Parts: sequence; structure tokens; C-alpha cells
Amino acid sequence: MLLTETLPEFAQELRGLLQAQKPELAVQVPILEIVGGCCCGDDFCASFYTQPKPKGAYGPGHYTLALETAAQGMLIRDVVDGVISFVEVLYPPGIRQKLIALGLQL
Repeated sequence: MLLTETLPEFAQELRGLLQAQKPELAVQVPILEIVGGCCCGDDFCASFYTQPKPKGAYGPGHYTLALETAAQGMLIRDVVDGVISFVEVLYPPGIRQKLIALGLQL
């Protein structure tokens, strides 16, 4: 599932936020795929993987990037070797329900 097709408004906001802080990551948004949910089960979470889930910790080359947004809740990115690998979305209005309706386990 392409993020831009699944959650177009969210993808647009994400790209704009990244463009302001990390333009090199913003160019990845049009090709980001949702490959799995975080499966934590928390009702305030709509986090998803854009790369296969690692076995254990990410390791070297990993950093976290928090982005401030009013529209979509709290957004945090896990970046591994310059690639967005996980999108943590907490307290998102409506996003969790959309992903569940598409069959993603959260």
C-alpha cells in the first residue's frame, strides 16, 4: 500500500513537515509503502513500518526524528541509513480507523 494512495492528506502533511526539517527525507514520501502495523494494540496508535520490521533493534545508522503537527497527532520517524523505516503516529484523528479498515493490524 502506497502511503500517498492510502492516506493522501497525511502523506502531504508529512512531506511538508519533512521538507521544512529534512528535505532529503521529504523526497521519499511519494514512494513510501505501508508494509505492516506496529501491532502494539494501543487505541491511540496508528504507527506503521515502511520497511520490513527488524529482528531486534535497528542498530547503527538509526536515528529518530520528531515532527510537530497539529493536524495528525504526534509524528515520530525512525530513519535507518537515510531511509524512513517506521512512522510512529500517536493520537491521530481518524488515521487508525482508516488503516484498520484496509486490513492493517495495529
